[in-house]
Amino acid sequence: MKILHTSDWHLGRSLYGRRRYDEFESFLDWLLITINEQKIDALLVAGDIFDTTTPSNKAQQLYYAFLAKVANSHCRHVVVIGGNHDSPSFLNAPKALLKALNVYVVGAMAENLDDEVILLHKKDSKEVEAIICAVPYLRDKDLRSVAAGETLDDKNRKLSEGLKNHYAQVVALAVEKRAALPKSEAGLVPIIGMGHLFAAGAKTQEGDGVRELYIGSLAHIGKDAFPQAIDYLALGHLHVPQKVGGAEHIRYSGSPIPMGFGEAKQQKQVLMVSFHTATAAASTAPNIEIIPVPCFQTLVRLEGSLTLILSQLSQLKIEQSTAWLEIELTSQEVVADLREQIETAIQGSTMEVRRIKNKQVIDQVLRSVAVGESLDNLTVEQVFLRRLASRELTKADQQALTASFAEIVRDIHETDSHAE
Repeated sequence: MKILHTSDWHLGRSLYGRRRYDEFESFLDWLLITINEQKIDALLVAGDIFDTTTPSNKAQQLYYAFLAKVANSHCRHVVVIGGNHDSPSFLNAPKALLKALNVYVVGAMAENLDDEVILLHKKDSKEVEAIICAVPYLRDKDLRSVAAGETLDDKNRKLSEGLKNHYAQVVALAVEKRAALPKSEAGLVPIIGMGHLFAAGAKTQEGDGVRELYIGSLAHIGKDAFPQAIDYLALGHLHVPQKVGGAEHIRYSGSPIPMGFGEAKQQKQVLMVSFHTATAAASTAPNIEIIPVPCFQTLVRLEGSLTLILSQLSQLKIEQSTAWLEIELTSQEVVADLREQIETAIQGSTMEVRRIKNKQVIDQVLRSVAVGESLDNLTVEQVFLRRLASRELTKADQQALTASFAEIVRDIHETDSHAE
């Protein structure tokens, strides 16, 4: 059996105002070709299918058109879980219809754990070939109850325990279902987990837009928290492809296209996981193969003095580059017409400047007390921290306010506008 693990498509995401539908469509076309060429049996999408809880019509069209094409491909099963960017009710709305196409959707934590344990059957057979523990992104309210007077450490402990307990219960149910299979099948059926979370010690990339899911790093779950019965764990949320704690079978596939210029030099990938059932001894030991994803739009970040930047732009123009550019002037020189000089330098090419940063100007803004000078180069968190620093508060009060602010921002991002 061959499984393809991908995640974090973020359909509908733009890059500094530039729509990226052509890239998303090219990726999905490539993914469909890969599924057929590699004879993939099941596709696992580990959350963040869309970039917002209110995806555009075009983003929805790309998603459903792809699923319809997969239904007519070599792939027999698709399992989709919700991520922190997704609307659970939006993903779940067509789940009954999609199930007829062997597309299984788990948008949010299920009331009945049975709904998170999916048995995949062989073609034209009742024989089970894999059991999927499809655990979606678990929201704060799914994992803990609120108690009066609890501290930040209390919240973190409850979140961490809640994550571990949920995986323990879902995997235990999967083990129980496997044990109930005929003896000739049970020993050959792998248990494959899915999740959308922030693993302890995992790597992120500057500008990737990855958010902290919970308040405090204690809620980052380590590899030891996942039950040993899981033969492969397909994770989503982080955009950098990586193993968790060095474990070969616990992996992030990463995002399929660069979500920001910080990911520009990163080789994107999907993961092909093969289970060979020739013998019971080898049945649940997966073979994992990295399949590189082509670059559908080149992103280039240039930084340095104006002279260096203009020289690099000249070289890119000679190479007939079609790159989208992020440019940062890091020298102390004052360049009043920076944008004009850069636009002149790329004139006659198909390159696009998506962002220009002037470090000297940014440093001035960050040193300033007033937030009204420029908000373009500041994140929501930076504005909050500047306001916090302008008040005479104890360290304990600062920590409490920062935690409360982060919780409010997270709740705003997770508001499910499709919920009734």
